[in-house]
Amino acid sequence: MEQLLANRSVSITELKRSPSAIIEQAGDEAVAVLNHNRPAAYLVPAAMYMRQMAALDAATLREAIATSRRDQHPPIPAEQMFAEMNAAIDQVGIEQASA
Repeated sequence: MEQLLANRSVSITELKRSPSAIIEQAGDEAVAVLNHNRPAAYLVPAAMYMRQMAALDAATLREAIATSRRDQHPPIPAEQMFAEMNAAIDQVGIEQASA
């Protein structure tokens, strides 16, 4: 059996039968959803999911900053970067309008 990354688990059948009860019983913890005794998914409370997404965003941003500090290319002036971004956004708008 695969390792479960949650203290609680339910079968897909149980989840189908009473999803609200499973969510209520889970409280602030994740629940492993099993299919044939193997984890198929994890049911994660909304607050936990939002914290995980914020942590992932922060980690991604930290990595982007670290990567940019190692970049040997000269920095691009902010005005040029925003001009290029605005041009790309305008191009997408034109393409969507003509579709």
